[in-house]
Formats: sequence, structure tokens, C-alpha cells
Amino acid sequence: MEELVLKAASRTATGKSAAKKLRASGRIPAVMYNAKGEAFMLDVDEAEFTKVWKTATATTLVSLVIDGKEGKPVLIKATEYDIITDKNLHVDFHAPDPDKPLTVTMTVLVRGNPVGVREGGALEKGIKTIDIKCLPKDLPVRVIADVNELSLNTELKVKDLNLGAGVTVLTGADEVVAAVRPLR
Repeated sequence: MEELVLKAASRTATGKSAAKKLRASGRIPAVMYNAKGEAFMLDVDEAEFTKVWKTATATTLVSLVIDGKEGKPVLIKATEYDIITDKNLHVDFHAPDPDKPLTVTMTVLVRGNPVGVREGGALEKGIKTIDIKCLPKDLPVRVIADVNELSLNTELKVKDLNLGAGVTVLTGADEVVAAVRPLR
């Protein structure tokens, strides 16, 4: 996946009227929290953020360029979204410490058409999430369980998932992600 870059500007004005003025000018108020919990007030271009927001996942590192300085890797932690106007109203970023591992719960996406289903079996899905621990730079964007090769009476377990180097799986290795069983 290509690196997502977002430009931000520091801001000093706070409050409802300042936020309304920002939104009227096509910008969104934002806050970036660092690993120590310190908050930095920012604003980002609404159209540019929406483009990034629609492609990023909860574990996608976005390079946040603040006031033209070098990009800082951040995660999009929360957004306030207005469904009536179809616009983002506010965003919170989290800048994790690049040297400290993060513990994250990720959804496992089961993808594919198992051989065993074509042989008359049924695909059964097991656990839906796994817990992992890794440095921010090693965070997988998503966890995909490819079940194409599963034949009748076989299982795909957590230990069979390919998550890349630097990722430690905290969920039990023998937990079943998906299995193909004969129809009853």
C-alpha cells in the first residue's frame, strides 16, 4: 500500500466559533496526541483528509506533515462525522512512540473459495479477531485469512496466518480461524 500523507497546520484558536470558521473555509479541527498524552491542536484540509480517511484502516500509519516539517507517523484514532452533511467535523490522531510495541486487536478477514466447499463441504468461520504486538512500523494494514486451499476436513489456524516479520501473535496459535466440514 502506498504511503498516505496528510498536511496539517498548527492552530491556536479554540471553541465553537473557531471550529465553525475552520469548517466554513474547508478545514477540519484536529488534535494530535503523542505517546506521553500531550495534545497538539491542528487543522487539516477536509477534502484531503476525507480521501485519506476512506482508504486508511485503524492500523494504517499516516504521515502527518505539520507546518511543512518532516512527516510524523500517526494513526487516525477517532473522527466526528456528520451523516446528514456527509462531512467529517473533527479528527483525533495518535502519534505512537516508534520504539515501543503496540498491542492491537485486529479483525480477521476470511477471503477465498475453499476447494473443500466445491467438494461438497461447508465453510465454518472460527475466531473473528486476534491480538498482536509489534512496533508501529510493523503494524499490518489488515489480517486476511486466505482459505482457497482448504479441503474437506481441514482447518486454518492462527499459526497459519502470514502477518510479516516483527509481529508477535498473542492469541493462541491453535485457535481455528476457518474450517471446511462435511455437510451434515
